[in-house]
Amino acid sequence: MTPSRFGDLEVLSASPAGSARPTPLLFIHGAYAGAWCWAEYFLPWFADAGYVCHAVSLSGHGASSGRDRLDRLGIEDYVADVARVVAALPQSPVLIGHSMGGMVVQKYLERAAVPAVVLMASVPPQGLWASALHLALHRPMLLGELNRVLGGGAVGAASLQEALLVRPADPERLHDWLRHMQPESHRAIWDMTLFNLPRVHRMHRPPMLVLGAEHDLLIRPGLVEHTAHAYGTEARIFPGMGHGMMLEADWDAVARHVRDWLVDRGV
Repeated sequence: MTPSRFGDLEVLSASPAGSARPTPLLFIHGAYAGAWCWAEYFLPWFADAGYVCHAVSLSGHGASSGRDRLDRLGIEDYVADVARVVAALPQSPVLIGHSMGGMVVQKYLERAAVPAVVLMASVPPQGLWASALHLALHRPMLLGELNRVLGGGAVGAASLQEALLVRPADPERLHDWLRHMQPESHRAIWDMTLFNLPRVHRMHRPPMLVLGAEHDLLIRPGLVEHTAHAYGTEARIFPGMGHGMMLEADWDAVARHVRDWLVDRGV
């Protein structure tokens, strides 16, 4: 894994040992996270599969600058981050976004085209209202924990496990992920809830793969289906998985599905 700087943005990269496929991959993380969540499994796996891979920490996340002004950052700032990284790459990449990162990808498509897009447990184009209401009614304790992290508080290992994973994680890994968790921008959360939702009619429409998880408490399978319907495709829901699809015990099933879908499209 190679950490680098694209201006004031942290980017983690991995490359294959031999010849690379022509189209790179750019991974965009979700709320409360950073590029680190892709470095655990996905970056080395896709590099071994022949792809040059990059994962950006959006402004205010990971080792990127902007933590001191996090609450002033909105989804458009995150879209601008992606645009800066894309412009610095030798070829336009496939964009792979998880959760909030999926919303950032959708908003980026209002600006420019890319070879293909993968949305993993993505915030739907209709926004976060339905998800927030469901949590408030059925998982109020978990919603409270997420709001605590949003405000800069700590979350416990049990809450992280409940929010992200179905199968128990290795305790050392879980505590390492906890160490990397961070606050999220209130402005970005409101953008995804109401104020800056995707304008579907203005978006470029590259090939799009929409993925979800059977036991996702944050972006339930029904919302993933709504996302797929909005873009004229079908969702693939992975059984026995939670929201953190790239960190679940069966993460490699997701990785293989993404790789096969890309190869089928000559990417």
